[in-house]
Amino acid sequence: MKAAVFPNFQKQNALECARAVCDILHKNDIEVWVDRSYHDEFADKSMVRFGLFDEFVREADFALAIGGDGTILKCASHIPDSKAMLLGINTGRLGFMSALESDQLDCLKRLKTGDYSVTERMMLECEILGGNGVYTALNDITISGMYSRICDFSIYDEKGKIGAYRADGAVFSTPTGSTAYSLSAGGPIIDPDMECIEMTLICPHSLFARPMVFPAGKKIRFVANDKNRQNIFVSVDGNDPLPLTEGDVVEIRRSADKIRLVSMNDNSFYNSLNSKLMHPIK
Repeated sequence: MKAAVFPNFQKQNALECARAVCDILHKNDIEVWVDRSYHDEFADKSMVRFGLFDEFVREADFALAIGGDGTILKCASHIPDSKAMLLGINTGRLGFMSALESDQLDCLKRLKTGDYSVTERMMLECEILGGNGVYTALNDITISGMYSRICDFSIYDEKGKIGAYRADGAVFSTPTGSTAYSLSAGGPIIDPDMECIEMTLICPHSLFARPMVFPAGKKIRFVANDKNRQNIFVSVDGNDPLPLTEGDVVEIRRSADKIRLVSMNDNSFYNSLNSKLMHPIK
């Protein structure tokens, strides 16, 4: 059994937590791999093996993201093509998608015995038609104007125009991402076991604009009506924004890949919802 450890040392206590994780995994006869860029932080751990994360994670049984929700999203972007199940360990503030908190590491021994549950989460694909590359999101794809500049845009599906809007932009999210940016923008909470695409407008210039939920199989196209399209950007799971140029059309669709998230210690979706989002963040 092999585990790929993906730490974010910008988070408080993440280094201490990652080193403890390596010890527990090794004690339970689970092979530990870490990206070679972190060699100095684990040089004294003789059980740790080093390599390129994108290579060894393909053969790993588990990918352990140590940090916050952003770390989990970053890790998820590396593993759609692997068999690895993703387990988040929270050392950040919210850690909504995490299976464990940093004081629950003893539960890692259950990976060896199979005493955990796994949920599959749908992902989205984003493509700037005529451009280079397809980008995958576990949470959301955000298209918005620079510096909150209001923009005019239309949304289409395969059958024609869905609507024309004036807003700061739009968030297209998976059910997993419904509790992230979309929620903050006024979107509904969607059970992550569902498969659908949610569209939430960002600061719409309308009294009647409401979020919309589409079937997962629908292909949605975002077309900016502005001449200043160079001021509109696409961000996938919060990563660096991609600028649109005049004539660009962004297509959002369900990805063929899914992420398998490990759940344990009663950190279910609704437990996390009640314990983390129903109370102020300290």
